[in-house]
Amino acid sequence: MLGETFMKMKLTKSILGLAVMAFASIAFAQDEDKVSIESLLNEMVNRDAVARFPSTDFRLKQESSYNRASKTPADTVGWFTNRDFNTNEKDRNFIRIEEKNGQKEWVLMDHTGPGAIVRTWMPFLSADKPNTDIQIRIYLDGNPKPALEGNMLGLLDGSGLIPYPLAHQSLRSAVSFFPIPYAKSCKITTDARPFFYQFTYRAYDEDTAIKTFTKTDFGKTMPLTQRVGELLLHPKNRHEGKQISFNGELGAKEEKSITLPSGNAAVRELSLQLADYKNPEVTRSVVLKMEFDGMQTVWTPIGDFFGSGIGLNPFQGWYRTVSEDGTMTCRWTMPYQKSGKISVVNLGETAINIDLKATVGSWKWDSESMYFNAAWRGQYPVTTRPFLDWNYVTLKGRGVYVGDALTIMNPVERWWGEGDEKIWVDGEDFPSIFGTGTEDYYAYSWGGRSTDFYEHPFHAQPKSFVYNKLNRKISKEKNTLGYSTETRSRALDVMPFSSALQLDMEVWSWTDCEMGYGVGVYWYGDKQTTSNRFPDEKEVLNIPPLPKGYTDCIKVKD
Repeated sequence: MLGETFMKMKLTKSILGLAVMAFASIAFAQDEDKVSIESLLNEMVNRDAVARFPSTDFRLKQESSYNRASKTPADTVGWFTNRDFNTNEKDRNFIRIEEKNGQKEWVLMDHTGPGAIVRTWMPFLSADKPNTDIQIRIYLDGNPKPALEGNMLGLLDGSGLIPYPLAHQSLRSAVSFFPIPYAKSCKITTDARPFFYQFTYRAYDEDTAIKTFTKTDFGKTMPLTQRVGELLLHPKNRHEGKQISFNGELGAKEEKSITLPSGNAAVRELSLQLADYKNPEVTRSVVLKMEFDGMQTVWTPIGDFFGSGIGLNPFQGWYRTVSEDGTMTCRWTMPYQKSGKISVVNLGETAINIDLKATVGSWKWDSESMYFNAAWRGQYPVTTRPFLDWNYVTLKGRGVYVGDALTIMNPVERWWGEGDEKIWVDGEDFPSIFGTGTEDYYAYSWGGRSTDFYEHPFHAQPKSFVYNKLNRKISKEKNTLGYSTETRSRALDVMPFSSALQLDMEVWSWTDCEMGYGVGVYWYGDKQTTSNRFPDEKEVLNIPPLPKGYTDCIKVKD
């Protein structure tokens, strides 16, 4: 057992330099009881909303070009079939083909009931061709005239109707998070055979009141859209609160803690900075622990908690930022009723200096309030044959899944991430979310080529091969040797569950080899909600070695 040291806390009142901006000030007049473009945009930048179970309940679902041969885990061949796209007549990885006025339309999504599209992803048709002639149409509520129509990539990549960062070009992909609500139904078609695609949507309860998307409303909400975009790109905590901190040495095999103010409250921002990152393994061997109301809800290596992976790999996101000076920041709201404690554990053999700060503000606990959780799973080695589903986490009870960060070690140059996500919610017979590739889940495409750094408010590739924000890729080589880190924090695509959630990711490399896998997972849950993840000090210290001959020499730009 590690010794626990309670440090004298430095308690200071902190009022943040930036003015507090209430979401009501950027909201437009709207029907309060209706889900609308406005309500969804405001929800996107309301960090408190996700800490309560949604009052307007929904389940997240997805239509994708996953291979239709995948029907049951009992059929191990079909279940891991990799051809998740359409390039010829034999490929039928879509819903159906319809004819309208003598013209064919490929149906990619057809949902009946109230809902909202909250994420779209489509890749370039070839690795170096960021355009297409394919037209996409989005029909709402049975209207024969599409509510949106345009180029399949250009409409949803930030260069057209929907502005950045609500839509954008990721690495060789068109990605959009702009909400498209509908009251009765949604059908999405293309005028030619689609390549890969993912359309992620909320399926609301039947009696949910929805204000259906229209071009007119889209125009009216443009000032709000722009303001939301500005907030996403400047993701500072805007709540005032008390700052509790510790700055000092953390010895080898030592644990130090800060105690949070008692009573109803919430952690609004948490930051941690180490004095030295010269040994990249320090972000795996230093672990963050949190307890709320007597329950340990967080036990995760700091690199996997903040999204940096192994080593200091800076990026900026809405919920987490890793700065070039080594400051790692988290902005998920973490409420509690009576008590809270944050601890840092050094599992390594060398003492380190740490600077830990928590900003704690007010919170009114109610029946829908939930506890923030973060857990970690690691495994080395992971054999890539036979193909397998690698479980991120399985949750039992009620909660909302909000994100993850995956770090892999690839012993070969060839691409490692063909594996699809399979997400089962509330005991369903088939996963309601079945993906098309690990890189697609993390919102980029053409894995193996797309090894450059990228960042966005809701997803990032902080590290791949030797590249990160401090050492950008300038060549066209295809090499995924060594560590790669991918991270996704969910916005409107959070996943509520009432009884269970299971998230698996296929291990599907082109090479028969032994890889390393480590994932941090994040969710909110009731006191009774449980997971299959427990502290694993032994595996934390089983850090996958870099391949023989690999030199991780990142050249920092001046």
